[in-house]
Order: sequence, then structure tokens, then C-alpha cells
Amino acid sequence: MKTSDLIVKCLEREQVEYIFGLPGEENLELMESLSNSQIKFITMRHEQGAAFAADLYGRIKHKPGVCLSTLGPGALNLATGVASANLDHSPLVAITGQAEFKQSHREVHQYVDIVSAFKPITKWNARIASADSAPEIVRKAFYIAEKEKQGATHIELPNDIAAEQTTALPLTIADNGSVAPADKLIEHAAKLINEAKYPIILAGNGLIRTETCDALVAFAESTNVPVAKTFMSKGSIPSGHKLSLGTIGLQSKDYLLCEFDRADVVITIGYDLVEYSPNHWNAEKNKKIIDIDTVPIEFIDSHYAFDVQLVGDFRVILDKLAKQIKKRAEPQHTKKLEQLKESIYGQRDHFKDSFPLKPQFILHALRSALAKDDILISDVGAHKLWIARLFPTYVPNTVIISNGFASMGIALPGAIGAKLAAPDKRVVAVSGDGGFVMNMQELETAKRLGINFVNVIVNDNGYGAIEWTQQRHDKKVFGVKFGNPDFVKLAESFGAKGYRIERASELEEILKNAIKNDELAVIDVPVDYSENMVLTKKLGPNICQVF
Repeated sequence: MKTSDLIVKCLEREQVEYIFGLPGEENLELMESLSNSQIKFITMRHEQGAAFAADLYGRIKHKPGVCLSTLGPGALNLATGVASANLDHSPLVAITGQAEFKQSHREVHQYVDIVSAFKPITKWNARIASADSAPEIVRKAFYIAEKEKQGATHIELPNDIAAEQTTALPLTIADNGSVAPADKLIEHAAKLINEAKYPIILAGNGLIRTETCDALVAFAESTNVPVAKTFMSKGSIPSGHKLSLGTIGLQSKDYLLCEFDRADVVITIGYDLVEYSPNHWNAEKNKKIIDIDTVPIEFIDSHYAFDVQLVGDFRVILDKLAKQIKKRAEPQHTKKLEQLKESIYGQRDHFKDSFPLKPQFILHALRSALAKDDILISDVGAHKLWIARLFPTYVPNTVIISNGFASMGIALPGAIGAKLAAPDKRVVAVSGDGGFVMNMQELETAKRLGINFVNVIVNDNGYGAIEWTQQRHDKKVFGVKFGNPDFVKLAESFGAKGYRIERASELEEILKNAIKNDELAVIDVPVDYSENMVLTKKLGPNICQVF
């Protein structure tokens, strides 16, 4: 059989359902092989959208999403989404075409050394230089992408190699067993926690990836140790739970950092440094740190000098550790924290008469319109910070925030991947006007495929997050303003429903109806981001005095 046929058989063995991508001259053989497969090829309108869709598919499905491009410009267009998946630890396998391998030693039309270009943005990558090596390379790409910490891998397939004949066969896939640390390390960690005056848990994205949030909740409840969450672990313990302290991640001094000021022991579980640098919560380098993760740490950070590291299966570790920890009195200050949050951020429904809409009210309307297990995907922008800090989240992996690579434009194509991964779930993407326009062409993809979701555009006619940063640093507001198309007409031109909010009271009803009617819809929501600087003035080094 042809190498391309063998690769498709390997992908089928990996139980690949969808491949998101664009065809090209240098992936003709692979496209022909896919045309005879049960794997569905999803034709996207831009390679970046293909990678973002594969990224979100992987996050929701907990198995690698797959994206495909041709060589040169197509492959490099794929790079942003690949890097996003890798830094956000989302399982993804990227496949790129390439010019004939026998010509790679000389200058060739559209040739770029993509293997070298992708090396720093993937966990592992390789070129298939011979037909017989294809099964090993495909199996390794999926194994490494899925292995903790998850991320992106890349396979390059030159078109002449794809056409070669081979007798090789796909490899067998083996299951991995659970791993537990030595008992003496568990005892050491338990001793530190039992002797602590105020231990605190910092829950990270690893709990979402490994689907072990129930083990976190059980551990917290058996010990009464309170839990703070990163942006990317929202829902790991439900909002409103008596042991949930809320979400941490702002660079400014937020009230939740006052809790870390009090803490003498921090138990990190599935925490990645890209989620929130430890220099924010351990500025004095005086915390005892218990690091619980699926793999050993591969970095050195003076603010993260752990006292004990427990590596293995979260369920096994937390169960063993809980049995050796004395249960503390239930924390009494979580209600006070909620009151303090409202005094700083405002009660969201108090802004119901403001127009343009305040970000707090937009979040209130979104939460009211969505069921607890519906999926919200946040693009990158000022709205992301409001969603991350204030949007109540009750179920793991239902609020998706890219906070590793944090690339604008992820939400719309990401909603396509999320909907294909979880067709029974209702999906809402929230974009700024800047992020939406970056990949708005994928509305056509959604319409063509019959995929329905709602895309809310938080519209301030500018790059709101950058303007906020300029203001916080006393810089001129410069280079951040632009005009926008008529988003209602634009949505309609793609065959979607378009809505423009003209008073605050309309938003919740329009949202609920669009979700209920299962529409592909775009809702243009004018926003008043003056609240950004109101918030900045409330945050800062003196906030703990109020606390």
C-alpha cells in the first residue's frame, strides 16, 4: 500500500474522528487516502482556524485533535494554533505536507524547513523520511501528545514519501498504568500540612486535563483545606463551594493574593507556571511548597523551590495523602471573601441600566442564559480577565480560557472543535471585536457543517486589553482604536443570525432565545470598559489592609 494509506490506517488505529485542515498540492496523496477513510476531513478557511479547532477538540475530548496543512505558508499559518495547544498543554497532532524529500537539499518553491521551525513550539516532531518509519512516527506523535504534560506534536510528510509503497503495518496501542510516589514522600507532605497554620491549595490545569477534579474536591472536603483556582482550572471545584476561594491570575494585587500572604504551605496540584507565575503568590520566597503533578518538574524557579514533590496519578496521591492529614476546622472567612469581591468588582446585576453595557452585567447575562454544563469559550482580550475572575463555573472544562499562549482569534474556530467534540453540549464563544475579526471566516465553516453556537462580540472598537495596560502604566492610549464592519450584516452574509444589543435589558433574552433555538448566531454587544480602570484603582498593594 502507499505510505499515505498506511498513515491513515495508523490514524484510524488512534481512533481519530476528525482532521481539521486545508488541502494543498503537497498533501494530495494524504488527502486521497483520507477520502477513502471513515475519518471526517473538516475543510477550514484558514490553517490557524484548523489548529485552534483541533486544540479545543482535544481539550474537550481529552484525546489529541488533529490538524493538517500543506507546506510553507500553510504550515506556518498553522504554527500559532500549534504553539497555543503546546503552551496550554492541550493534546494535538499537526501534520504538514512538504516538497519532495529528494529535493530538500536545494532551494525549492515554497520550501521552508518546517521541522526546524516547529521544534520550539512542539513537544516532539519528526519528518517521515521513509515509508517503513511511518507507523513508529505516528504512534510516537500520539503517545507524546497524550502523555503528561500534554501538548502538541508534529509530523512532516514529503509528498514523494507519501506516494511510496510499503508493507509496514500500524502499531499496537498499549494502556499505561497508574503511578504513585514513595510512602515516605507522602508522609513528609502530610507532616508539612499537619504542622501548617494556614495551608492553601492551588489547583491547576492538570486536574482538568486528567479529569480528576472530583479527587480534588474529595481531598479538600476531607481536610478542610481551601482551594484557589487558576484561570485554566475554573470549575475544578464548583463556584460557591464552601472551600472555594475563587480564581487567581491577575497581575495586580487582588484580594485573593491576601490569602496567599497568610498561607505558610501551598499545595499545588496540576499547576503549570504559565498559568500564573509563582513570583506573584510567593514574592517573598517564604512558602513551603508541596508540588503534586503527573510528571517531575523540569524547570528551576527561585519562587517555586518546592519542599516535597509527589509525582503520579492524582487520585492515588490525594487518596493516600488525605488519610494522613488531620481534618481542620471549616474555614469561616469564605463568605467574607465573597463580600469583599462584590465590594471590589461590584454586584453584576447592579449595572442593568448602563449602556454601553458594563462587563459585569454581560457576565451576569451569560451565566443566566447558560446551564451549568454548557460550554463557554473565551477569546483573548479584556473580557477574558473579567470572565476568568468573575464568571461562576460549576463543572470542569466548561469554561475554556487560553492562558498559556493566550492567542487572539481562538474562540470562533475553537467553538467548531468544541461542538464536534461535544455535540450534545450548547456552546457560546465570547470574543472581543479584535479577536473575532481575526478568524471570522470560520463562520462559513460552521454554516457549511451545520454547526450551531452563539458568538458574543464584546465590542469596544479597539484592543481593550492593550488600552487597559497602557492606562495602568500611565502611557498614552495609542494605536489601539479601529473601526468595525456591521456585525449583524456580516453574520447574515455568512448565513448566520445577527443581533445588535441596543439596551442592556435585551441581552439576556436574545442570548437565551439564540441558545434555545439552536442558532448559529452573532450578537454584537457594545461594552463600556471604563470599569477596567475603576477596578485597577481598587486593586493594588493596599488591598490586604482592607481585607
